[in-house]
Amino acid sequence: MWYDFLKGLPVTFNRQKVIGNYIADFYCASSKLIIELDGSQHYEESGVESDKKRDEYLENLGLLVLRYSNEDINHNFDGVCEDILKRL
Repeated sequence: MWYDFLKGLPVTFNRQKVIGNYIADFYCASSKLIIELDGSQHYEESGVESDKKRDEYLENLGLLVLRYSNEDINHNFDGVCEDILKRL
C-alpha cells in the first residue's frame, strides 16, 4: 500500500503515526484521514471490540478511519485505491 500507492499521492501520509494511545497504520493530516490495514485478528471478537473503541476515540478527534482487510488489499487493490481517492 505504501510503496505502490500512498507514497506517490500529492498529499502527505505518515506511516505508523502515534495519535493518543494508538498507532495509525497511515495518517494524512490535511485530509484528517486514517487508513488501517486489518489482519485476521481484527475480525475476532476481542479485535472487533478493540477496533470499535479505537475508532470512536479517533472519530471524536474529527478523524475519518478507513479499514481494509488484508484480503481486500490482496484481491482488490485497485478498488481500495479508488475508495481512498474518493475520500481524500
